[in-house]
Amino acid sequence: MSAPVFSTMGCRLNAYETEAMKELAEQAGLQNAVVVNTCAVTAEAVRKARQDIRKLRKAHPEARLIVTGCAAQTEPETFNAMPEVDAVIGNTEKMQGATWQGMAADFIGETETVQVDDIMSVTETAGHLIDGFGTRSRAYVQVQNGCDHRCTFCIIPYGRGNSRSVPAGVVVDQIKRLVDKGFNEVVLTGVDLTSWGADLPATPKLGDLVMRILRLVPDLPRLRISSIDSIEVDESLMQAIATEPRLMPHLHLSLQHGDDMILKRMKRRHLRDDAIRFAQEARALRPDMTFGADIIAGFPTETEAMFENSMKLVEECDLTWLHVFPYSARPGTPAARMPAVNGAAIKTRAARLRAAGERQVQRHLEAQVGRTHDVLMENPHMGRTAQFTEVSFAASQVEGDIVRTEITGISGAQLTA
Repeated sequence: MSAPVFSTMGCRLNAYETEAMKELAEQAGLQNAVVVNTCAVTAEAVRKARQDIRKLRKAHPEARLIVTGCAAQTEPETFNAMPEVDAVIGNTEKMQGATWQGMAADFIGETETVQVDDIMSVTETAGHLIDGFGTRSRAYVQVQNGCDHRCTFCIIPYGRGNSRSVPAGVVVDQIKRLVDKGFNEVVLTGVDLTSWGADLPATPKLGDLVMRILRLVPDLPRLRISSIDSIEVDESLMQAIATEPRLMPHLHLSLQHGDDMILKRMKRRHLRDDAIRFAQEARALRPDMTFGADIIAGFPTETEAMFENSMKLVEECDLTWLHVFPYSARPGTPAARMPAVNGAAIKTRAARLRAAGERQVQRHLEAQVGRTHDVLMENPHMGRTAQFTEVSFAASQVEGDIVRTEITGISGAQLTA
């Protein structure tokens, strides 16, 4: 018998949950199984999940194959119909020890092949808390799950459910344990991070959580927050940006587009001027702030002029790290019923956006040469600055250490030291 094999697709939260599933499966004694944690963010992600399942079945013909994650939650019948698949479990079920005990005890007999409940009925975050994963340098802490918004292109709320927050005290206790274990950086993650606290008593804001962590865990050298919705940023978070050097000067913004009409058709809650204003205010408070952003190319009804507004937004917000998504229709979403943009045009526009992003990265890299940075080492020869820029070291360093160094040059998309 062999230990289970796990395959993870999609976001950082999925990677976090895979680590939690590994612990649950190990505690249950699950053996000789392949677990695929899927993503549903695009139709392409679902297609790739099916492709990976077929490959994994060929590579592990005798193993029991279990499919979970957002695509399993939103399309359980799709995966249950695949001959390669033995079981489909939902996003709530995958975080429950009883699910894995059932899988280990009697995989086919008494265990239902599809265990996917109504995610919208879930009112609490799962109780899984893992003390870091990935490198020895950086740990990820899930503080929120689900989303209350209904952007017209997005299927994720139907895979993750409504927004649920982890109480601040639980988060602080976990981060204290991580610092005691030697982690020098903690990243707060969630599906809709800036909605944290809306379902908790007294409805605290994300900024309140950030300030509380920094106050109560004084030995934490670096706190980072992942993707945020800039229109939901609160005063406490702006205060933290302005006054807390341990909060890293790197924010990934969920912008999606630069044209007001497309933003309305996406059912976003901000306009382009809101995004520009936020970027200017944050950089005024923290001059070394860098921004990443998600931008969709070729959303239905997007004209060339509308697309140009996204191109202009890259410079107007001075975005550095772009995640460009060519639009792909998700069945079941309102956008899938809107007039589509020609596929070749989508591809061309996505390429133009990526090229703009590459130019912004180059500008950023050039501006760092000669400066001194504190670099968190991810392995003996590569680390990241506070702005999340990769730095390559010729001399070996200690993984997990924060090294102060002068930037000497550029190699590809990396700085050198």
